[in-house]
Amino acid sequence: MKNLVEELKWRGLYADSMPGTEEQLLKEVTTAYIGFDPTADSLHIGSMVQIILLVHLKNFGHKPVALVGGATGMIGDPSGKSEDRNLLNEETLAKNVAGLKSVLSRFLDFDSKEANAPMLVNNYDWMKEFSFIDFAREVGKRITVNYMMAKDSVKKRFSGEGEGMSFTEFTYQLIQGYDFYHLYKNHNCILQMGGSDQWGNITTGTELVRRMGGENAKAYALTTPLITKADGSKFGKSEGGNIWLDADKTSVYKFYQFWVNTTDVDAEKYIKIFTFLDKEIIDGLIEEHKTAPHLRVLQRRLADEITTFVHSKEELEKAIQASNILFGNATSDDLKQLDGATFLEVFDGVPQAEISREDIENGIDIVSVLNEKSGFFKSNGEARRALTANSISVNREKVKEDFVLTANDLINNEFVLLQSGKKNYFVLRVV
Repeated sequence: MKNLVEELKWRGLYADSMPGTEEQLLKEVTTAYIGFDPTADSLHIGSMVQIILLVHLKNFGHKPVALVGGATGMIGDPSGKSEDRNLLNEETLAKNVAGLKSVLSRFLDFDSKEANAPMLVNNYDWMKEFSFIDFAREVGKRITVNYMMAKDSVKKRFSGEGEGMSFTEFTYQLIQGYDFYHLYKNHNCILQMGGSDQWGNITTGTELVRRMGGENAKAYALTTPLITKADGSKFGKSEGGNIWLDADKTSVYKFYQFWVNTTDVDAEKYIKIFTFLDKEIIDGLIEEHKTAPHLRVLQRRLADEITTFVHSKEELEKAIQASNILFGNATSDDLKQLDGATFLEVFDGVPQAEISREDIENGIDIVSVLNEKSGFFKSNGEARRALTANSISVNREKVKEDFVLTANDLINNEFVLLQSGKKNYFVLRVV
């Protein structure tokens, strides 16, 4: 077996592991799992580290298991939280579980016939028939309250952060621990992986496997560091909120732009974590970037790789085309290839005005468009001076004072892009 731990270390994907974990992964094909909490019906880039970890595991010859927490999602993980989560109803939870399965299936082939084919499981399947009395007898008696209280996620809540902890959340680590035992017993899963904030929950699982699995039972743990930006702020969010892995929540253009706009320091770190490029290629890209940082070689390659991985090569090309429209020498034909949603993403924040479809269909002179119909210019005289100076473009094509705007000029049968000079944009929306 190739050394997975060594690979994770140079990529910045390794935080800690239990003794013997690296040796186990070198010895034989090992089944390992990561849990995903169904708090939403999709995953955002904060979950990418764990998805990539499962893909690395598969690529190194091991068997990955993705666990969707249909049962634990009903309770809420207290790790890193200062107060109880709102409990989800079954309908919302079922929708979220289905969404997570859909996202994970894009990265791992759960229908594969290979010996180390990935598996997708839902802990609700084995927890739904487990009575409280049976759980208390079979699981609860194995772990002491003293052991559970010693976990950081519990101690912080009891030491004044928030309003304490409900019994519901206190039991979370036992249920997650039982997941590990169930997978150990039924699928010979002996390794649980996750973020470093999950260390307490994961080690409770290894303890349960040892105490419930007999004297020869073995279980291991491996965690990844929590990813932060160079300024110490939390990774995974932009000013507009989470960056999601589904295009209907975060457009591919916006997803691509998130990575293109990373700082030099972050790009050097992220290209190791979020791509599968080998060390030689990455080292070469870092050196090339240092010689000409303004070209943003590192950011562009990072954005190319991860956008292709999450969405597809075709979607990447559309995102690059959309980027070129804003920052490059795009033509009117290029603009007209954009769908409405992407057009609005590209020109997000640009001033807008509405114009009637009747005006457009009858034809309207450009001076009226620039002044009274849009307010882009304060007067007809100012609009005429800009036209005389050849600084006005409609859909990226220069126009003169005799230009008449018609329905033929509409982008996606809905928009017109006005431009004064190089950077002053205005969007007309036809209603």
